[in-house]
Amino acid sequence: MPLVAPTPVTTPREDSREALEPGYLVVCWNDPVNLMPYVTHVFQRVFGWDRKRAEKHMREVHEKGKSVLVRESFEKAEAHVHQLQSYSLQATVEKDEA
Repeated sequence: MPLVAPTPVTTPREDSREALEPGYLVVCWNDPVNLMPYVTHVFQRVFGWDRKRAEKHMREVHEKGKSVLVRESFEKAEAHVHQLQSYSLQATVEKDEA
């Protein structure tokens, strides 16, 4: 009698904590103090973005008053906000309601 390989049992994958946790937005607000090239530089340093992406968000901050920079878990979003604030930028964490 031929041997039959057992059928693999698949169990549903449990999502990570981050996938289950609601997202949090890192928002940078316009201020009258920081110059546009400086804001671009900070975005490049904190997020590792190229100049084009950093300038896009800088212009959004300047023209619209704010820019949503990233969506992260609460801990990561809070860390980004602290980094931005250490460079004297006004930033907040907001819960993503979407």
